[in-house]
This record gives sequence, structure tokens and C-alpha cells, in this order.
Amino acid sequence: MCSSDLFAPGIAVIGGGAWGLGLAAAAARTDTKVLLHSRRKLSGLPKGVKQAADLNEVAAHARLIVLAVPSAVLADVARSPGNHIDARHLVVHGIRGLAHDDPTSRGDFVSPLSEVVRRETPARRVGALGGPVLSEDLLAGRPCMLVCGSYYPEVNRAVIAALGSPSLRVYASSDLIGVEWASALVGCLAIGIGYAQGAKVSPGLVAALISRGVGEAARIAAAAGGDERTLLGLAGYGDLLASIEQEDRPEVRFGHALASGKSVSEATAQANERIEAVDLLPRIAAWNKIHNVQAPIFGALADGVLSLRPPQSIVEELMATPPQLL
Repeated sequence: MCSSDLFAPGIAVIGGGAWGLGLAAAAARTDTKVLLHSRRKLSGLPKGVKQAADLNEVAAHARLIVLAVPSAVLADVARSPGNHIDARHLVVHGIRGLAHDDPTSRGDFVSPLSEVVRRETPARRVGALGGPVLSEDLLAGRPCMLVCGSYYPEVNRAVIAALGSPSLRVYASSDLIGVEWASALVGCLAIGIGYAQGAKVSPGLVAALISRGVGEAARIAAAAGGDERTLLGLAGYGDLLASIEQEDRPEVRFGHALASGKSVSEATAQANERIEAVDLLPRIAAWNKIHNVQAPIFGALADGVLSLRPPQSIVEELMATPPQLL
């Protein structure tokens, strides 16, 4: 249990990458006490942000904990605070990915990361962040928008109170699964946007990729138990539309690099940030086949873009796809 029956007023962020730093900086602008935990010693922290000595301090510091770590280490990080986290904590993640639980060893099972948090911690009231926001904008304090999805109104209220400011507007959604799948799926589609731009595809085809890609994403999210309307809002369409102009977005940089002839490993290095969608795309394509979800664009991204097929070959394949599947 926590060392006190009362939490100190504040927010704790776990993850010392660009995204974690951006979220911590945004919270500090609200005059909230912000604690940041990272496995490495950080220097030049945003004003008002203090680095935590350990995860026990994180759990004791604040009721609201935000996880900003790669999905591959989420389970280990979530269970690390041990019995210092209890049911009073509110835990939110800001990860553009899905869990890779694989009880059948087929390699095609995916689930929302909120389920990992609930499985690995006593926290029941969980949430997820999404929307068209970049870590650079959060760090610089530029106006931007964010979505928090949770089944629990108190989670959304806590996130709005901790992060919302004149430079950051936070919208609330009760569709937790929809927000999680939207963030993951839009991250995949953003690779396609970067690839199409790098390959000098016409603006009309880019527009078609966006509109039809969101349509596919809505079908996928609905099949996963989310609300397809979530994909038509800020967490879906808004996020993807922003990627057209967000040249610094890691997924877009990755797509540009692939279109220029770089290998997947070279493109990843050029993006200079972990991209959840690289590992996720093949799993989503496999999941779609198992659940009979028609999603040819996601299939082309997994089987064409990541396998470095020529852009013209991928375009020709999509143009030959029966219209009812698009």
C-alpha cells in the first residue's frame, strides 16, 4: 500500500524519452507537481519537473500515473512499483501500440495496452492518450490537442486537470478501446502517408489513402470492440490529417526514408525514435485475416511498404482491389 492515505497533489510520468518529457513539461505548465522516472539520469529537465529516485517514490507521489514507455517493456514497468500501487491510483498510458499477448504462439494476437496495465497492477481505473500531438509541441508549449479515453469519468477529469492548459486542450472520451486502437492504427497509416509523400504520389491518391485508410481503421476498431465513430474524430481522422503537415512525426520520417530506398533498419535509425507501428503492422494484418476484416490498405502497408516493394507495384495492387473492399 502507499505510505500515506493521502496522495501529494501532482502527477507522475514514467518514461524519459521525448514523449515522456513532453507530457511532463505540459503538466508542469499547470503548476502541478511533476515527478518523472527514467532508468537513466536525465539532465536539462523542463522547468517544474523533478526526476524520481525510484518507482516507489512515483507511486507515493501522485494518484495519477502516466506511462510513456515502449509497449515491449510496459508489463515489466507496470509491475515494478509492486504493492506501492493500489486501487486508488489512476494509471494512463500514452503508447501508440497494442499488446502482443500470444497464448497460442501463433504470433497474431493483439490486445489493448490498458489490459496489460490492469493485469500487471492493482489499478482498475485506467485510460489512454491519443490525438494529433507531437512531443516537440508539448515541450515547446505550442498550442495542441490531446484525447484521453477511459471508462471512468474521474480518470478523464484527472488528466484534464493535470495536463490541460491554455496551450494544451484535452478532450475526453469514454471509448477506451477505440482511442487505443485509433492511436495504434493511425500510427500505421502515418507510415503510409510518409511513404506516399516520399514516393511523390499525387495529392489525390494521398487523400484517398487517408479517407479509405480511416474507413478500414474504423472497421478494425469496431471488430475489436471499440466505437467506429472514434476513428472519425480527433483520435482518428484528426490525428491522421495532422500527419500530412507533421514532417517531424517519427512515422512520417520513417515512411519518407523507406520511399527513398532505405532499409527498415536504416529508416528506423533515421526516424531517431522507436516506432510502434513497425512491429505492429504485420500483427494487425494477421489479426484482420483471422477476424475477417477487409483492410487492403493495411495489408499493402504490411506486405508491400515494409517489404520494400516498388511504390508503383503497391499502387497498382490497390487500384486493382475490388471497390467494395475499399
